[in-house]
Amino acid sequence: MAADDKNMAKVASRFVCQECGAVLPKWMGQCDVCRGWNCIVEEATPEVRSSKSPDVPDDFFVSLSDDIADTGFSVSRRHLTNSEEFNRVLGGGFVDGSVVLLGGPPGIGKSTLLLQILSDISGIENYAYISAEESVKQVMLRANRLGIDNNRLKIASSSDVHQIIKSVSNLKHNSIVIVDSIQTISSELIQSPPGSISQVRHCTQELVNLAKNNDIIVTIVGHITKDGAIAGPKTLEHMVDCVLHFEGDKSYDYRILRGEKNRYGPTDEIGVFSMTGNGLEEVRNPSAAFLSDHSDDVSGVAVFSGIEGTRPILSEIQALVSHTNLALPRRASVGFDANRLSMIVAVLTTRCKINFSNKDVFLNVAGGLKITEPAADLAVVAAIISATFQRPLPKQSVFFGEVSLSGEIRQSHLSFQRVKEAQKLGFTSIFCSHKTDDFEKASELNIRKIKSIRDVLLLRN
Repeated sequence: MAADDKNMAKVASRFVCQECGAVLPKWMGQCDVCRGWNCIVEEATPEVRSSKSPDVPDDFFVSLSDDIADTGFSVSRRHLTNSEEFNRVLGGGFVDGSVVLLGGPPGIGKSTLLLQILSDISGIENYAYISAEESVKQVMLRANRLGIDNNRLKIASSSDVHQIIKSVSNLKHNSIVIVDSIQTISSELIQSPPGSISQVRHCTQELVNLAKNNDIIVTIVGHITKDGAIAGPKTLEHMVDCVLHFEGDKSYDYRILRGEKNRYGPTDEIGVFSMTGNGLEEVRNPSAAFLSDHSDDVSGVAVFSGIEGTRPILSEIQALVSHTNLALPRRASVGFDANRLSMIVAVLTTRCKINFSNKDVFLNVAGGLKITEPAADLAVVAAIISATFQRPLPKQSVFFGEVSLSGEIRQSHLSFQRVKEAQKLGFTSIFCSHKTDDFEKASELNIRKIKSIRDVLLLRN
């Protein structure tokens, strides 16, 4: 048998879970790993055997003490976009050779955001937008509607990853490429449909190699599942340098760009945008936007001073407590963790002797914002107590602090930034933990330190 015959591709079949990427020996109705149903697909993958040993160059390792100029590597630069909110989430703009993954629900505005970003980026000479979901004409119509007049922007439509790589590999430095989306492009080397685990993993690896070898900025658009996670294998998020989530409620105009991973900057930063007829507009003061309809004379309403990344944001927390005849009262929340709400209700029942056994408790974060930090506990407690006794909270007041199971109010980090943001918007009363550090404050600012949730029962307008 000839040597070429020994190294030729041999087609092998395997069964891959499309939910978690697990490889199984045979087809099953339910995945043994993620317990998902009807998600096992048979994929034919070529196996290439090679007996050739790889060559290792003499300069394979580089000493940390060597001057970077002597190694032949160029220092990565930051490229600022025309959006301050986008720059904030990226940690100061795009980095040469980086791969950014942008995910979000359909129709939220991912393509619109990226097209607007491509209108102008500092230090970038070549712009490319490649869509596998829309035709060139459709992309041009959207760009014209958004008023994008960048003559250097090149638009193409292709779903072949090798065609995409060949077309942009000669751009070299000072270039950015948008690929929309990773679930719709494929490679002829993988015998499985677009969007499958194997296709997504292979195509992403090809685009990562393109970015690293040519020092090109690559931004990939990703679809999400019904659970809100980016579709495809979990390794997809490990392969890229930055993962961004574009989220928001379609009932509201506000859109939140949230950083989940960033190798070149801080994580958990957010950027706030507003969807208008002319595209996405930046919201420079999110606190004022989320509190635009706030009223001090309504019971069940508390203002929370939160931290998103390094940015303080004030939001309104609304609570409703109503009588019920059901054997199992409801505990429902929008924008707040439902399990944590149940825990807070249990603490109120045990420590404050408030009977919630015949009451439904509903909680809502105004403006479609989602709050995850424990510092919102005190504001939730204040809103629930206010709604229970139909008693408005003190005017121009802000709450922050974590509630423990003993009912004690624990200290929250970055307290100074929270207070400064509240003071900037005209709030005069700050309710926080008794362990909060003292700091310089204005004479018109009243900081009231609370030790236990029982102290909240005494608050009234």
